[in-house]
Amino acid sequence: MKRSTLIILITLIIGGSISSCKIFKKEQGAASALEGTWELNYISGTRIAFNGLFPDAKPNMSFDAAKSEVHGTTGCNGFTSKTTISGNKLSISEPGPMTMRYCEGGGEKQFLAMLRKITSYSVEGNTLTLIQGDIAVMRFTKK
Repeated sequence: MKRSTLIILITLIIGGSISSCKIFKKEQGAASALEGTWELNYISGTRIAFNGLFPDAKPNMSFDAAKSEVHGTTGCNGFTSKTTISGNKLSISEPGPMTMRYCEGGGEKQFLAMLRKITSYSVEGNTLTLIQGDIAVMRFTKK
């Protein structure tokens, strides 16, 4: 291999490595915006008042980007789910094993169904908005 060809090849490899590191750091930075504990204050698609859905406690959740997980409560029962985060794209899988207490208000079923429909998110200040397509379906406040 000619020396000039070798230099070009090494330059391309180093340039690609640096570029991929920048993309990885950017995605890590986006996921880090989700860190902390978030409490639900709005959910769409229901005809029952918010406080009627969650009479005892509001749902909350915390993201663990390193483990690709989210865990929290439905306002009644604890849950853990796997997540996929890429930029502002977010998907949350079906929750794994959960506690099985009876929940007043019916909000738990609505909350879990809505989590499975999430396609993206946005964080502005202390507000996390979970989005389905282009519709904001849940809103959380950072605690």
